[in-house]
Amino acid sequence: MPDPLGPLFAALESINGELTSFAARLAKLEDSNSVRGSKPAGSGEDGGGDSARVRGAPVVWHKVEEDVREELWAEFTAWVIRMADVYELTTEQLPHACWWEHGAVVAELTALWTGWESAFGNEEDAAAGPYLWHDAWSRGIERIGRTWLGECTNGYHQTKSRTVWGTDPAYRKKIIEAGPPGAGNGGPAKPKAA
Repeated sequence: MPDPLGPLFAALESINGELTSFAARLAKLEDSNSVRGSKPAGSGEDGGGDSARVRGAPVVWHKVEEDVREELWAEFTAWVIRMADVYELTTEQLPHACWWEHGAVVAELTALWTGWESAFGNEEDAAAGPYLWHDAWSRGIERIGRTWLGECTNGYHQTKSRTVWGTDPAYRKKIIEAGPPGAGNGGPAKPKAA
């Protein structure tokens, strides 16, 4: 009788081989300093501008330099619109009228975008990247519709009723002065040992 775990072990061995190959390619990139942008993302052949961002590199919007933010945002927006059409997203999945007004939605889509660039922009990938990206896309779109949008799925933007934490310096000061739990300075007491 054939070993029922044989196919599982074969798949794990294949994945391990791909991970080893990926680690070797990553080490080669790091050694050659390519991660910092020896070939700018927006130079020449891909139709972009003078950005030094490597395709697939993480994007943190508030840290993107002003001189490249507008171009990068236009590229990202074009990708979101293209993906919404390709994957036939509904307003319940991604509100057409206001997705860009939700910071968490933009962060999720940005992660999916950079993952897509990495998965589909690497000609050496053995097809695991695109497959894994599709899994992440499915989970990300579900999270967007379920977690962050609230009333916006009805076709109009509805600002969530909440307090913005980062606009009150007194609030931050109060927390810092309280100190970490159990610090003996007014913070929550340590639980007593039983």
